[in-house]
Parts: sequence; C-alpha cells; structure tokens
Amino acid sequence: MAVLKVIEILANSEKSWEDATKKAVKEASKSIKNIRSVYVQDQSASVDNGEVIDFRVNVKITFEVK
Repeated sequence: MAVLKVIEILANSEKSWEDATKKAVKEASKSIKNIRSVYVQDQSASVDNGEVIDFRVNVKITFEVK
C-alpha cells in the first residue's frame, strides 16, 4: 500500500495557465520526489488596461511518501 500526500501550490505565468501549471510542478519537483499527479483547482488572470497580463493557477500536487 502506498502512502500519498497532497499539497497545494499557487503559480503564475505571463504565457498561459498550462505554463503556470508546468512551472508549479517543476518548482515542486526540486524538493519533492515521486510526484504522481497534479490537479488544477482554480484558474484566474490579472488584467491591466483591458489586457490579460498574468495567468494564475492553484494546483494540488499528489506525491508518494516513502
């Protein structure tokens, strides 16, 4: 039986929500091993002068505890 843990991470990107998600996983993988999945819980964006300037995601990352 595997023991899994879930953490919540906020990330942002100037490109897209997909890029923000990839950045969250990449940053988490620097200190967390055995990442199994990522769940995008929320998406939002910052707007300035009628233009989207920043994409934000709130993700849940699941990893195995050994």
